[in-house]
This record gives sequence, C-alpha cells and structure tokens, in this order.
Amino acid sequence: MPIAAQGRETVPAGDSLRSRYEAVCARIRAAAARGGHGEREVVLVAVTRSASIDQIRQLLALGHVDLGEIHVHVLSHHAAQVEEFLQRHRELPSARRGDLPDRVRWHMTGPLARNKVRKVLPVARLIHTVDSLRLAEEIQTAAAARLEEPVEVLIQVNVSGGRQKPGIAPAAARHLIEQVDTMFNIRVRGLMCETASFDDAQRARPVFERCRELFDDIRRAGTCSDRFDVLSMGRTEDFEVAVECGANIVRVGAAIFGE
Repeated sequence: MPIAAQGRETVPAGDSLRSRYEAVCARIRAAAARGGHGEREVVLVAVTRSASIDQIRQLLALGHVDLGEIHVHVLSHHAAQVEEFLQRHRELPSARRGDLPDRVRWHMTGPLARNKVRKVLPVARLIHTVDSLRLAEEIQTAAAARLEEPVEVLIQVNVSGGRQKPGIAPAAARHLIEQVDTMFNIRVRGLMCETASFDDAQRARPVFERCRELFDDIRRAGTCSDRFDVLSMGRTEDFEVAVECGANIVRVGAAIFGE
C-alpha cells in the first residue's frame, strides 16, 4: 500500500489542521527511523470520527487519500459527502481543479456487525476488523453478489488478552486465516490489533511486539503468500510506539482533527 506521508503546498502554512497533519507525518517518519524501519512505507489512516466535512476537504487538499471510520453509518455518510465533493471537482475545467486526489481509500477500522456488511462493502477499501469465521462468511456471501474484486481484510487479534477487547485469540489466528484464504471473494492482507488506553504509551509496547511476532510467524509459514503484508497497529495515543514495533498502518484521528 502506498503512503500519503508528505503534505502538498495547497493550504496556507498557518492552517492548524495542516500543522497537526504534518507533525503526525514527521512523528511517523522519526518513529520508523528509531525502529530501524526508515525505508518502510507507513500508511497513515486519518480516522474521521471527530472530523467535519470541511476538515476532511482540507486534508484531501494536502494530498491525503487514506481515511478511516469506526462507525458504519458515519463511514457511509462521510464517504457520500467526499464523493460528491470530488465529483464536483472532477467536473471543473482543468485550470480550476487544483491538486485534489481523484478518489480516496476508505478503511473500516471499527467493529463490524454481520448485518452491516452490505453497507460497508461498496465503500471500504480495507476492512481492519474481521475477527470470526461467521463474519468472514458474511463478507464472502455479500461480496459474491455485489463486487467483482475480492474484499481485502485484516484479521483482528486480541493480543492483550483483555475480555473487553475485540479480536480472535492469537493461537486461533492462523487457523482462521487458512479458512478465510479458501474463500474466493476475500483476500487476507494481514493483522490488526488494539490496546487499552494507557497514560504511558510505552505500556502498549509488549502488545505491539507480540502482534508483530505473530505477524512474522504467519508470514514465515507462507500463509496467504506474499500478499500477507499489512500490520495495522497504533492510534493517536500510541502510534509512534506501534511504528517502532513494525506497524505499517496507523490509525490516527484526534492528533489530526482535534478532540
């Protein structure tokens, strides 16, 4: 997956959203260097939960294309607004179009109920939160009826072991991936995990390291071949630690859009 890591010179330098966005990008690059991953691409998914449509438009003007949402109804609403905005932009004469992306990549980063799958599939580029065979089967069935290309997903793993945290147990992850890999309409791209909210981000490090170890074990086993290459870890509170531990997708909202 490519990264939108550098802001473009299309928004005034004093813009606070631009300043926050560029600061997050700089922190990602610094964390990648500290972790020895300086050449690795890290995708910043800007989670729009607290964002206004004007803020999303500003972010698009900076060249950013990866957006995420944790609620299905908000994902659908924001995606429709963004598509309408970009469509109007496409209809402008070339001299007035400016420097906006042709389209965006939406990520479903929150829990996904089986009865919401059909609403998500036409919108989401990557579903981060597949945590059961039943959910995968629902995606397989819905995709067979509606989509020409396989749906790309991540398997959500409960590495921390907390009862309130979503995700499949690490010991069961490989078996689930092998089952999903037999489905024609789903493509497993990697793993995703969440942590508890800590006052000290370093307390999340053991969780991220364990998820990275599991990710590497599955890759070495040859499961899903070379396309198993995405590790989604980290949010506003701890994304730098996640990148140091090997994440190549981070999900950041408040640090960009504000609380």
